[in-house]
Amino acid sequence: MAEFEVRCVKKTGTTHEHITHLGGGNWMRTVQQVVQSIENGTDSFHTLVNGKRASIAVVNGAHGKFVRTRADGNWSDNLLAIPACAG
Repeated sequence: MAEFEVRCVKKTGTTHEHITHLGGGNWMRTVQQVVQSIENGTDSFHTLVNGKRASIAVVNGAHGKFVRTRADGNWSDNLLAIPACAG
């Protein structure tokens, strides 16, 4: 299983931000690709902010599956706080 650190995100929307892509270094994937990789057990993803690691997991929402970070047993929305990807 490959391990990826998410360092940037691409978002749409202004009132309700919506993450469309996750990236880091030399890779970029859609949220759907990340969901599939996590569910298939082929890859895992995490963030590292101020030395604190948070795993990324799949959540079933009202409008389908999405990803969210989980650290110390608590869900958070810190993916929205990650810098935007270039390009």
